[in-house]
Amino acid sequence: MAIHTKAAAFAAAIAVMPVMAAEALADESVQLGPRPYYLIADMEEGDLRTRLEQCAAGPFSHSNFSIGHRGAPLQFPEHTVESYVAANIMGAGIQECDVTFTQDRELVCRHSQCDLHTTTNILAIPELAAKCTQPFVPADAEAGTEAEAMCCTSDITLAEFRMLQGKMDASNPNATTVEEYLDGTANWRTDLYATHGTLMTHAESIALFDSFGAGFTPELKSPSVEMPFEGDYSQEDYAQQLIDEYIAAGIDPSRVWPQSFNLEDVLYWIDNTEYGEQAVYLDNDVYNNENGMAEAIAGMPDLADRGVNIVAPPTWILVTLDDNGDVVPSEYATAAQAAGLDIITWTVERSGPLATGGGWYYQSIADATDNDGDMYTLIDVLAQDVGVLGIFSDWPATVTYYANCMGL
Repeated sequence: MAIHTKAAAFAAAIAVMPVMAAEALADESVQLGPRPYYLIADMEEGDLRTRLEQCAAGPFSHSNFSIGHRGAPLQFPEHTVESYVAANIMGAGIQECDVTFTQDRELVCRHSQCDLHTTTNILAIPELAAKCTQPFVPADAEAGTEAEAMCCTSDITLAEFRMLQGKMDASNPNATTVEEYLDGTANWRTDLYATHGTLMTHAESIALFDSFGAGFTPELKSPSVEMPFEGDYSQEDYAQQLIDEYIAAGIDPSRVWPQSFNLEDVLYWIDNTEYGEQAVYLDNDVYNNENGMAEAIAGMPDLADRGVNIVAPPTWILVTLDDNGDVVPSEYATAAQAAGLDIITWTVERSGPLATGGGWYYQSIADATDNDGDMYTLIDVLAQDVGVLGIFSDWPATVTYYANCMGL
């Protein structure tokens, strides 16, 4: 049976990690594991490395600067109980449930309305696979076509959603069978902790995070279906439903940072709920549009005037390299500061090894990124020079270590 209560959530979580989870949940201790130390050992000699080394003995505690991005999906299936418990053990003070809706309009934690084919085992359950928007189509090497599938939460009911198990978000485009399609995890992640993943509703995530004493940062995902859904479920209904579940759970607005890439959602929360003061505008126009940077900077005073207090672009938007090749705040970061906007950013530990530049999340500083220890150079600039409120991470231990060391 799926999780319905806090007690059941704890039972499921502790069953996954009996010793670590029991200790961490019982006494609120934080256990960071070897990764922060590995990264620090890979840093170039300097003041930052020295200071971080001096914090090695801890102790470490939860920090709101450390935000669990879908839990801890570097190694655990995202948006699962197991992933969230891991993030809590690693000191994430705030946790994220990306929110979308099922066919019967129940809110669930998924990164996208249509990602079930890569994040769950739905294709391995014939009666549910048949309901997918696009059932599995194998790759055809002769025709030069890749494997296809698209399965959405809106294709199935909540009861059917509860039949699924989470897996690492991945697919094999060259697959000719469902089994091959589901087996595509990147080589810098692992399936070691993906033998089962307990999916959650949004309400269940609230209960679990509340039991941790954590903050909440739900992201209202853009629907992949036409809205109003089935003619009478509007975007405003959807945005309000998210807030209503915090009200029903008795969660104070000061503990909630609702997010959306849709500015209208953010403005709705500001104008119509008590949860708008910390609403987060996820700014993707800044990199998706040809003139996005200039338009974003020019529009910052207007955002502030309309009540938006927090913007959240990806990490690389906030930094650049100066003439000496050092990482420094970008024009966007400086403009946000001038407009009085606070900043949250995403996502570290989502790029794999950094020896070859770090990929998408490091693109503005790729020329200065050549080892894994550069992770902490970026985090330090974001914290000290840009002044971000918090950093999303796929492995919260990395940010938690820094936050504790620097007193954040």
